[in-house]
Amino acid sequence: MIQNLRKLIILGALSVGLAGCASDIYAPPGGGDRTPDTERAPQPPTVEEEDRERKERLSEQPDRQEEDRAPSPGYQEQGDDLSPAAASLISQADDLMAQGKPDAALSQLERAQRISPRSAQVYFKLSEAYVRTGNLGAAEQFTLKGLSLSGNNNRLQKAGWELLASIRRERGNVAGAEQAERRASQL
Repeated sequence: MIQNLRKLIILGALSVGLAGCASDIYAPPGGGDRTPDTERAPQPPTVEEEDRERKERLSEQPDRQEEDRAPSPGYQEQGDDLSPAAASLISQADDLMAQGKPDAALSQLERAQRISPRSAQVYFKLSEAYVRTGNLGAAEQFTLKGLSLSGNNNRLQKAGWELLASIRRERGNVAGAEQAERRASQL
């Protein structure tokens, strides 16, 4: 009796499985279409249709006068100025580095970074501290971030490129160091 019940359950499960495979959801390979024409999905537009319906793109519109344009809200010519609190932390970090405590200086500089996250000076000082700890990869990345925030301040840019050149030379990247030195000499 129990064996017959098991066979019946197995037969029922197989029937349900086969019935699910035989549904009309399946689309055969090779693009065969099993749906009537009225139920077909719309086809994507062709290139010719796009050309006919083409609207003028924003980049192709004629330039407006400068007076008509509003300033872009997210763009700044350079990073933020150094806040007095961050300047104080940088001064403390300089003292700690002079005492041979670059790890303690890093903690002060990280606090300065949280206070002035868009100040190129903070990133350059962080880079110098990472050089002292021997982490040249992090030093190079912080220098690049500082350069991206230095904007049109030639003094900061020159200092950043010179710092980057020395880091790259120390890492053995002579070509990268020479490229950074060329950029510094152009300022």
